[in-house]
Amino acid sequence: MKKPVVSKQVVIPFILITSLFALWGFANAITDPMVQAFKKVLELSNSQAAWVQMAFYGGYFCMALPAALFVRKYSYKTGILVGLALYSLGALLFYPAAVTEQFWFFCLGLYILTFGLAFLETTANPYILAMGTPETATQRLNLAQAFNPLGLIAGLLVAQHFVLKKLQSDDIENYSALLEAKKTLIRTTDLLVIRDPYVILGLVIMAVFILIAVCKMPQVRDSGDLPSIKDTFKVLAKNRKYVLGVIAQVFYVGAQIMCWTYIYQYAEGIGMNSGTAANYQFIAFIVFLIGRAIGTYLLRFMSAGKLLMYFALLAIVFCLTTIFIEGLYGLYSLVGVSFCMSLMFPTIYGIALSGLNEEESKIGAAGLVMAIVGGALMPKMQGIIIDAGGTAVNDLEIFGVSEVNFSFILPLLCFIYISWYGLKVFKVFEGEEN
Repeated sequence: MKKPVVSKQVVIPFILITSLFALWGFANAITDPMVQAFKKVLELSNSQAAWVQMAFYGGYFCMALPAALFVRKYSYKTGILVGLALYSLGALLFYPAAVTEQFWFFCLGLYILTFGLAFLETTANPYILAMGTPETATQRLNLAQAFNPLGLIAGLLVAQHFVLKKLQSDDIENYSALLEAKKTLIRTTDLLVIRDPYVILGLVIMAVFILIAVCKMPQVRDSGDLPSIKDTFKVLAKNRKYVLGVIAQVFYVGAQIMCWTYIYQYAEGIGMNSGTAANYQFIAFIVFLIGRAIGTYLLRFMSAGKLLMYFALLAIVFCLTTIFIEGLYGLYSLVGVSFCMSLMFPTIYGIALSGLNEEESKIGAAGLVMAIVGGALMPKMQGIIIDAGGTAVNDLEIFGVSEVNFSFILPLLCFIYISWYGLKVFKVFEGEEN
C-alpha cells in the first residue's frame, strides 16, 4: 500500500507551514529587480548595485545557525514567530531608509528581513520533512516548495507594476545628465516608489504573525535527551552526502540568483528596458512553477539523484545557449534555465537531510540555509565581470561575446557541479540505501 505524501492528521499544520514558502518567495522575487532599480535611481555600477543581493542573502548566512539552535531549544512555532517578527521589522525599515535616501539603510532593512527568512526556512523545511514517513519526505518538501513560485510570481508582479513601471528615472534616456535639482526630485520620488511595497509587506507579515500566534501547531521531537551540539556537528561532518549537498546548495542558490537578477542586464544588452525585461522574468517564474509540478510528479517514478542530474544537464545546455547565442534566442534560453532550476533546491535539501534524525535535521537544515550565501557572493562576482569594460553591459567582448553574455559562465559552472552531485547520489548514496 502506497504511503500518503501528507496524512490527514497533519493537513492543517502542513497548509499553515506551506503558506510560509510563498511568503519568502515573494520577498525573493520583489528584491531581484531592486538591483536594477537602485542601479538606475542612485546611479550605481553593476557591482555596487549587487550589494542588494549581498545584504539579502548574507542575512541568511549569518542567522541560519543561530535560528537552528533557537528552534532546537524551543519549538518550531516559536521559531516561526521570531522569523515573522524579524521579516516584518526589516520590511518596515524601508520607511526611514526612504526618508534618509541612503543606500546602506535599504541594505540594512534587507539584511534584517532575511534574518527572519533564515528563521522561517530553517524551521519550515525540516518541519515539512518530519510531517510523515521518510519515504515520502522529498516528495512532501517538493509539494510544499511548489507554493514558493506562487510567491515569486506575486512578488514579481508587484515589482513590475508598482515599482519598475513607476520609476521616473527609468523613463529618461540620459538620467545622469540631468540638472542636480531635477535629479534630486526624481530620486526622492523613485525611492518612495521602492519603499511602499516593502512597508505594505511588513504590515501583511504582522497580520500573519497574529494568525499563527493564535493557532495550535504540533511539535515533532525525538524521544530522549538531546545530543550535544558538538556530537551533532561531528555526525554531519562525516556524512559525505550531506556535506556535498551543502556545497551543491551553495552553487544552486548562486546560479538561481544570478539567472534571475541579471536577466535584466541581459535584456538591457539587446535593447530592452526594465519593464519589458520583467515580462521575461515573469515567464521564467511561470516556467519555474511548471517545472516544480513536473519534477514533483516525476519523483514518484525516478530516484531524486537521477532526476537532479538530468535537470542539471539540461540547465548546462541552456546556459551554453545563453552565452553563445545573442539576442532573443539567448534570452529565451535564459528563461529556460528556470525550468531546470525548479526541482533543485528542495531535491538537494531532501537528499542531504535524508537518513538524519530530528535533531540532526534541525542543525543540518541550518547548514543548507547558510548555503544560501551563494546568492550573496556569486551575483557580486557576476557584476564584476559585467563591469569589466565599464558600467554598460556590453562595452567589452570576451571570447567573442559581450561581457554580460560571458558572465553566465558562472551559473554554467554551478550546474556542472550539481549534475555531478546528482550522479554521485544516484550511483553511490542511493545504491547504499537500497
